[in-house]
Amino acid sequence: MSWVGGKKALREEIVKRFPLGYKRYIEVFGGAAWVLFYKNPGKDFEVYNDFNHLLANLYRCVQEHPNELIESLRYVINSRENFEWARDSLAQNVPASPVQKASWFYQVIRFSYASGLLSYGSQPHDMWSDFPLILQANRRLKDVLVENQDFEQLIRHYDREDSLFYCDPPYHATEGYYQNIGKDGFTEKDHIRLRDRLLSMEGKFLLSYNDDAFVRDLYDAPSIHIQSITRLNNIKQRYDPNCQFEEVFIANYDMNERGLYVPKQFNLFD
Repeated sequence: MSWVGGKKALREEIVKRFPLGYKRYIEVFGGAAWVLFYKNPGKDFEVYNDFNHLLANLYRCVQEHPNELIESLRYVINSRENFEWARDSLAQNVPASPVQKASWFYQVIRFSYASGLLSYGSQPHDMWSDFPLILQANRRLKDVLVENQDFEQLIRHYDREDSLFYCDPPYHATEGYYQNIGKDGFTEKDHIRLRDRLLSMEGKFLLSYNDDAFVRDLYDAPSIHIQSITRLNNIKQRYDPNCQFEEVFIANYDMNERGLYVPKQFNLFD
């Protein structure tokens, strides 16, 4: 499922940088859960969290009521009128069951322009083709705890020495893109509040951000590791196909830890 700031393009690079030996995995700004769905379930205790209550409700319904959600989507119409009705019903908090709200929200995501939730995308979409994906997501989420908390409260709640927190907050100076249905804005004070919480934790964190001076200055601290990475800029590809978007990974551990433990293949000349 597409989502503003989704990590489809970087999920492999992110998982490669996970540390060894963690027992709790907490995705703090879950969004479309690209990283959660990409990583192996393993034996770790997994938590998905997002402050957007509509998004958290959608994942709970996928987890607990997948067949009811599919039935509520079976005969929806991909039209501007239907999109605007679902969007406005959510914005006005029209009384409805959790499954019905999840259905409206899923329609708004699928039928909006660039999954921005605000304007109709005017693109064909076969909703029935999503039903097998919903059932697959249901199986993957079977043992995942779905939360809807502020990041500071969530981190404090699950912080242990064996915890790994993956954080993908709204990028600095792009926070306006996230001010959509059911989503409060992320401010500069929140970036600082996140930094303070992460630098004082017991567990480990991996953080993805846009590469700018504010972010680098924010995490210029002892024992903090920063790695640069680039990816194609999806927004500018249309008129500049090779345009790259510069990002950083930030962690309080050695992000090359897994590479250090890859067994070496010997040959006759070693």
